Amino acid sequence: MKVVAYSIKSFEKEFLAKANQKKHDITLISNPLGLETTRYAEGKDAVVVFTNDDVSRPVIEQLAALGIKFIATRSTGTDHIDKQAAAQYGIKLANVPHYSPQAIAEHTVALALSLNRRLAKAQEHAQHFDFRQEGLMGFNFYGKTVGVIGLGHIGQAVANIFTGLGCLVIGYDIAPQPELKNITTVTLEELYAQSDIISLHTPLTPGTRHFINAAILKQMKDGVMLLNTSRGCLINTADVLKALNSGKVGYLGMDVYEHEKGLFFEDHEHDAIKDSLLQDLISHPDVLVTPHQAYLTREAVQQIADQTIKNLDMWQQSKCVGKACICAKNCRAIETAITI
Repeated sequence: MKVVAYSIKSFEKEFLAKANQKKHDITLISNPLGLETTRYAEGKDAVVVFTNDDVSRPVIEQLAALGIKFIATRSTGTDHIDKQAAAQYGIKLANVPHYSPQAIAEHTVALALSLNRRLAKAQEHAQHFDFRQEGLMGFNFYGKTVGVIGLGHIGQAVANIFTGLGCLVIGYDIAPQPELKNITTVTLEELYAQSDIISLHTPLTPGTRHFINAAILKQMKDGVMLLNTSRGCLINTADVLKALNSGKVGYLGMDVYEHEKGLFFEDHEHDAIKDSLLQDLISHPDVLVTPHQAYLTREAVQQIADQTIKNLDMWQQSKCVGKACICAKNCRAIETAITI
């Protein structure tokens, strides 16, 4: 199969090569997919994309005109793809249903620990040989209540780590859950009211967009720690910034940002105009922002590459990719059901 893979970072190449074993003719390019870069797909059977690529209807129309029959995303999330447009043009879709939940979970807890113990501030001071302890006070995680929203593989992995720290973990999921080790399931209202720390692990759908907003923040404890390593648009960022400034939210750890497209994964240090909302967040002493790197472990990146190549293998054999299928017909019922 002839393939062009967009938004390829230099570190991905070895993992894709190892997974591919020269089975597919894959062109790797660093350019993101968009209206101006669809031309690189000419003569190809499939395109491989990532979360910040533009896979909207106009782009899909151009890809279809070039003869593209398959789109595989190197991610679990699929909100960047217009599935209805793909279905209209007969383009099959696939994702990476799951990969190393430990990678995301460990980064989530790393954000929490770093925020609590002011590690970024301590390191900044140490670089100037300032070893005073003022402003570095934290709290014990032991005995605190952690609320996990979304109890899939990642949510459960997060719960296990926090349990190991001596926390009481409560959780909520829209889907009925069997009895889960280390997690007491509660209503959303109970979770908001009881949690010292809240961690988001739910997909982005029309029902979950901005479900953390001003009204919901009022239901949380004063000084709550909010963690988001899932999707940026789960949070109304402007509302959370106001809550940070008022003290309602005591800490914010985010690996994703609702306006990250065209921003994350690239160097924007010398841009004349910068995202003012993100600047306000980054400058806040109780905020820690990382550049969508929670997935970035060797184990996770290899699993992503392996599944991506497996999806291409299955299509080449005229087979369905199974659980990796995200075609509109298969996803419609699932996406309608996921509502917060």
